[in-house]
Amino acid sequence: MHPHPRRLDEPPHGPRTDPSSTPVTPGCGVSRRVFVRSGGIALLSLGMEPLFLGRAACAERPRLGGSHPVLVCLFQRGAADGLAMVVPHGDPIYYRERPRIAVPRRDIVDLDGEFGLHPRLGPLKPWWDDGTLAAIHAVGSPAATSSHGDAQDSMECGTPGVNTTRDGWANRYLGHSAERDATPFRAVAFGSQLPRALAGSAPSLVIEDLRTFGVSTAAPSPRDRLTAAFAATRAGAATGVVACSSAEGLAAVEILKRTDPVRYSPGRGAVYPPGRLGRSLLQIAQLVKADVGLELAFADVSGWDTHVNQGASQGQLATRLDELGQALAAFARDLGERMRDVVVVTMSEFGRTVRENGNAGTDHGHGSAMLVLGGPVRGGRVLGRWPGLDPAARFEGRDLAVTTDFRDVLTELLVRHLGAYDVAPVFPGHAVDASRFPGAIRV
Repeated sequence: MHPHPRRLDEPPHGPRTDPSSTPVTPGCGVSRRVFVRSGGIALLSLGMEPLFLGRAACAERPRLGGSHPVLVCLFQRGAADGLAMVVPHGDPIYYRERPRIAVPRRDIVDLDGEFGLHPRLGPLKPWWDDGTLAAIHAVGSPAATSSHGDAQDSMECGTPGVNTTRDGWANRYLGHSAERDATPFRAVAFGSQLPRALAGSAPSLVIEDLRTFGVSTAAPSPRDRLTAAFAATRAGAATGVVACSSAEGLAAVEILKRTDPVRYSPGRGAVYPPGRLGRSLLQIAQLVKADVGLELAFADVSGWDTHVNQGASQGQLATRLDELGQALAAFARDLGERMRDVVVVTMSEFGRTVRENGNAGTDHGHGSAMLVLGGPVRGGRVLGRWPGLDPAARFEGRDLAVTTDFRDVLTELLVRHLGAYDVAPVFPGHAVDASRFPGAIRV
């Protein structure tokens, strides 16, 4: 096949720069004591601990309405098999190494004669055809590990090989690109807990379900103040999310009311699949349409650790890919023209072995694949540098090699999509170099 990595597409131009720009100040650094003194308001999800909003503390005039970029990050926890997502069906080694679990050529949704989508990702083909869906292959972390937890932390902290980092790459981005007109909904994670990528001092919000999101506005008693102070301290220690006053908390509630979550109906006949991922993407679409100032959204989708009976066109992995494909297609269809401002990126902590194991599954590998979907995407291409599946080109003779560092993908999205000028603090120790960008965003 390819004894040396080959470029699947031409390198893009460098990132946009503004020589007159000056560094922005970090986050507002609200003290947790402010909540105790002011007797603030807590916005909460029923059945969960209160989540105390801090972005309103920095906002003189919340940014509402208007067009602005949104980045949605989906984490495939468990190590997704990139060779099954974006199948190298033009390489006979793929079929030789996977006699039981290779996706038959007849079922593959062909992309370019060499690569194709798994049939359960077929609903995404229209966006590939119109140039707003791209795949990035042989992508991952340069720090190889077989531990799910270590690899996920490494990717979310953005510091591969360094296990002492306490904050996440997305939180550092927020802190170093603070906006005085940002709303409490600038960064939102959907789920039961804050993802490591958003951990840190910059405010962010965790939402389990918009439909059960409520607010308590009663004047607090002395006992309530003590309870609130304890909860604020615990929540703040974990997330850095703190409200400064009742007025700011109420402003956040008023913003939330605009989403009218109970009555929301997806547009253009979009049907989200049942389950956590479909519900999360539906709610992200809702916040995008409501113009509440969303800039970063995070959601998880688990179940990718396919050691046994992985399956091919059907089976365990196909079921996971079916949910992913349907959810992404529904999201893009629901947003319609609003996708011009939105980019969705999928990621996983590492890939799977090239060769199937004795249980008709795959074990922990190295390189995987990302999908990038959205109006600004330079789609219709498989991006990155394909190293080939020849054993001589594999990582440690076993796994798909990593030829694109995940940090270069995320840096390109921050610079060319979100418009960040200074991303050096986001990925410390990793130099920004536009020549390493995969070219996922049009310039």
